[in-house]
Amino acid sequence: MRKAAKEETVVKLQEKFLRAKSALLTDYRGLSVAEITELRNQLRKASVEYQVVKNTLAKIATRDTPLQALDPYFSGPTAVAWSYGDPLISAKVLSSFAKARPTFGIKAAYLEGKVFGKEEVLTIAELPPRQELLSCLVGRMQAPLQGMVAVLHGALRSLVATLEAIRVQREKQ
Repeated sequence: MRKAAKEETVVKLQEKFLRAKSALLTDYRGLSVAEITELRNQLRKASVEYQVVKNTLAKIATRDTPLQALDPYFSGPTAVAWSYGDPLISAKVLSSFAKARPTFGIKAAYLEGKVFGKEEVLTIAELPPRQELLSCLVGRMQAPLQGMVAVLHGALRSLVATLEAIRVQREKQ
């Protein structure tokens, strides 16, 4: 690769790293071309970009950025999955792919400004989707209010029943 091509590659990599909401580093050793193609198709369906990178160029691209913490993970065969939308979708796709293929591995991830190791990424991948977490949160916030409304409604119902009983008793007299 000529110097100009390397510089262009570094600029493109840096742009991808800085624009992405998450970047996952993987070790693709032992995968056949068909398996890599299958992985790329799964990631493409999830709107995730996947690219094999040269470690030295990736280290240069992350230099003087928050992503520099990924530098120790740029060793051996490395491919990066960039997610520009949902930051967890790439972790979910890659972890499910890795479960069926022991030679494929997740090295690390950069999510929400922090670097996570392999075990943490696998734990994050097990989290439910964002919308589901938000709906659970709203449900838990709403439950005490619903209980209070039920208690107040019960007291109001008792008051109305008492007043009705008094009205019926007065009509009899």
